[in-house]
Amino acid sequence: MNSRILTLTQSGSVRKTFQVALLAAACVFGGSALQAQGTAPGSATGTKLGVINVRQAIASTAEGKQAGAELQSQFAPRQSELEGLNKQINDLRSRIDAGSGKFSPDEQARLQREGETKARQLQRKQDEYQEDVNAAQAEVFDRVGRKMVDVLDRYARENGYVAILDTSAQNTPVLFASTNIDVTQDIVKLYDQAYPAKAGAPAGTTPAAKPAPRSTTPPAAKPPQR
Repeated sequence: MNSRILTLTQSGSVRKTFQVALLAAACVFGGSALQAQGTAPGSATGTKLGVINVRQAIASTAEGKQAGAELQSQFAPRQSELEGLNKQINDLRSRIDAGSGKFSPDEQARLQREGETKARQLQRKQDEYQEDVNAAQAEVFDRVGRKMVDVLDRYARENGYVAILDTSAQNTPVLFASTNIDVTQDIVKLYDQAYPAKAGAPAGTTPAAKPAPRSTTPPAAKPPQR
């Protein structure tokens, strides 16, 4: 939910942005699912065409913002752990560089092995972290998105739309769309009216199923080099 991106400014080779943002996750339903089915029985035939940025809409709802904040809090300790492990690697590298030519061969080899072990540990933890973030994001997208489809379908029928396309979908056929036909904010408003966020409501649990395809993860720090 890019309703609040959790950002870590790091140092060293892991200085990248960790994002707990639902907009970073792939949308769990395609644009085809959002197309209106025509107008309600007995009404005039729909003639209007609209567009919506589903990812932005989900992130902008009160429920989406709340879930984003809760995910931020949930994953903050693991981000701190990654930062700490990366600092250990950088400190170890600095120690080896400062002591170059002063350590015995055995001590040099021991420090090198320690650095390599920590680098592998960092990579593994980063991969696990990213997989869990993606899965948690996908759960929120699915939960909010399913209800948003209902809101959008009702909106389209009541306002005479023949189709509403999702501009955030990877394979969207939309190359250009006037802001005059963008219904994103209208849907957010209607969603919040229909599904107001509940105080203290959980952001949802991470599903046990395999998480969504991983987004780019920050590279592991290289082992200390002499």
